Amino acid sequence: MFESLSTKLGSVFDKLRGRGALSEADVDAALREVRVALLEADVALQVVKDFVAGVKLEAIGQQVVRSVTPGQMVVKIVNDKLVETLGSTAVELNLRATPPVAILMLGLQGSGKTTTSAKLAKRLAQKDRKKVLLASLDVRRPAAQEQLAVLGRQVEVETLPIVSGQDPVAIAKRAMEVGRNEGYDIVILDTAGRLSIDDELMAEAAAVRDAVGPTESLLVVDALTGQDAVNTATQFNTRLGVTGIVMTRVDGDQRGGAALSMRAVTGKPIKFVGLGEKMDAIDVFYPDRIAGRILGMGDIVGLVEKAQENVAAEDAEKLARKLKSGDFDFNDMLSQLEQLKKMGGLGGVMNMLPGVQKMKAQMANANVDEKVVGRQTAIIRAMTKKERRDSKLLNGSRKRRIAAGSGTTVEEVNRVVKQFMEMSRVMKQMGKLGQKGMMRTGIANLFRR
Repeated sequence: MFESLSTKLGSVFDKLRGRGALSEADVDAALREVRVALLEADVALQVVKDFVAGVKLEAIGQQVVRSVTPGQMVVKIVNDKLVETLGSTAVELNLRATPPVAILMLGLQGSGKTTTSAKLAKRLAQKDRKKVLLASLDVRRPAAQEQLAVLGRQVEVETLPIVSGQDPVAIAKRAMEVGRNEGYDIVILDTAGRLSIDDELMAEAAAVRDAVGPTESLLVVDALTGQDAVNTATQFNTRLGVTGIVMTRVDGDQRGGAALSMRAVTGKPIKFVGLGEKMDAIDVFYPDRIAGRILGMGDIVGLVEKAQENVAAEDAEKLARKLKSGDFDFNDMLSQLEQLKKMGGLGGVMNMLPGVQKMKAQMANANVDEKVVGRQTAIIRAMTKKERRDSKLLNGSRKRRIAAGSGTTVEEVNRVVKQFMEMSRVMKQMGKLGQKGMMRTGIANLFRR
């Protein structure tokens, strides 16, 4: 998300950072480029106008003129304005109500509402230790209720038993009754959608809202629809009153204009973003972290949190001990590859690192291929236990056997062995290079074609 905007803003600010002093003309020229970049990212025109005007007001003030590094000061001002536009702070779900708390999921058909309901249920059950009940109120779309039941089993969350012939309001009331009688903390109500907004859709959603009195009414919108997502949010909020927004398919949105426009236009916070098809691919929306990514500052806090979620403490300690002793084998390399995949692959990690756009360009020039991780994993898995522990055993006949067993070629096996040797060398130098040195030297070598 925001790749194109991040690249364009990065080039604008690179010009400013090296300047010893900035005139008003310099600031005007930079903000013209910022304005174009925002418009090309599909940010709403009024939001762009307000954003640029707000930045200019501060950027030509005394604090920049007297600043030691005025270019950096302008970048900070833009960062602060981005955070403000995106909503300043993360807004948590409001669960402060007598259980069961009702969460109403709203949205158009195809926005990812049902999948998002299951993702949110899993997050609440696993991270917040809540007892969650899922209920589908969609009696129009064929197999919609069955779809939610399947997803419920997948995320290990209970779903309301299907009773044919009930209307959405009756289903919602039954779900709340089951929630009260069986001690559920939260009931997630997945409403029906339409291809477009109509009176029937709104009337049905309003009837359910009035029947259960939800604590949260979350609107699910598809980020790839751009400003249509903002228009949808505006209409739903006007007619139903939403409490927050969940943006899906954010990982496929190169421009990000909808996210930048949403809070300013609707006045409602983006609470969650969907970042992929997996059931755990939903994250809290942090405006300050998103702003940091847009400006190439990265999201180190998010990266650490992701690592803590996916890397077991004992595995990290085990690797640390091996690094200290210089004892690194193919089992350790396999473990690192698998942990990287859990964290979203190389792309998922890199998007959280400072200077990500420049790093991506450098890796592209270095012929780095993220897809190769699957072949590397297969090659290591095709080795015997002894071969994984002692790379010196890998002679020609063993490499041919490994290639046949992993569906690869001897050339690819040789490449993995070479990469392993390079990683071993890097690991032994970790004390001298430090963590940044590892990031520069180690990860890139993992993914060369």
